[in-house]
Amino acid sequence: MNNPALFDSHCHFDFPAFDSDRLVLWQQSKALGLSGLIMPGVSPEQWPRAARWCRELPGLFYAAGIHPHWIEHCIGPQQRWHPASDGLLSAQTRAQIATVIGDDIVRNKAQCVAVGECGLDKLIAVPLALQQQLLGIHIELANQLHKPLIIHSVKTHSEILACFKQQPPRYGGVIHAFSGSLEMAQQFIARDFLLGVGGTITYARAQKTREALRQVPIESVLLETDAPDMPLCGKQGARNSPHYLPQIAQCLAELRGISLDDVAQATRRNAQRLFGVS
Repeated sequence: MNNPALFDSHCHFDFPAFDSDRLVLWQQSKALGLSGLIMPGVSPEQWPRAARWCRELPGLFYAAGIHPHWIEHCIGPQQRWHPASDGLLSAQTRAQIATVIGDDIVRNKAQCVAVGECGLDKLIAVPLALQQQLLGIHIELANQLHKPLIIHSVKTHSEILACFKQQPPRYGGVIHAFSGSLEMAQQFIARDFLLGVGGTITYARAQKTREALRQVPIESVLLETDAPDMPLCGKQGARNSPHYLPQIAQCLAELRGISLDDVAQATRRNAQRLFGVS
């Protein structure tokens, strides 16, 4: 019996952690049913590397954006862009950043299928106001280019929703590594955002998130590994990998009381619809 076809909507497969065995892992993952994956953008220096792997390995796609954790590598006194005296970005700098991201998406339109990874994170030192400015740039660009967003949100769901209210994304997206209540999930779904489901659901202690993902419509869910990070329960301290996606799918199937094949078909269809891939 063939393995059900799965789609990893968030995997940093271009990262150096996979340099020693990337091709082997990709073959193993495909043998387990993985039909495709998306590599989120983190910084301008990384996007060409992701684009190259998309050209070399059919089934790979990527996104262009500035991850909150990489803001300090892009913006600062010695970096590519410089904040104003108040620590925020001038209109000119915001326009420059938008141009760099937009040009990459247009130049690689066959492989670059989303804007992001972008968002907010309260666990890093970057001022939230600066993060919000960057998020606004990404939302505006996604609207202009008719692309979905890949949203990073750590302890900032309410702030993300406030940004969406002020500047509504027109083409939806995904809340990567969703962790929250059913009520919060429903608020994102109402704004045409899907929920990224990864290794978090394999931990029994994540009761609130597991219960939310048990109840939301399966049409609002994507599978993801976030490899090489976000390991599954029992694999803490080890490198995460796309070939663990079937285990996440099985966990979600058991949580919802449906078959693995139903989860695979629905989540793959969701990814194809959101990102416009086949």
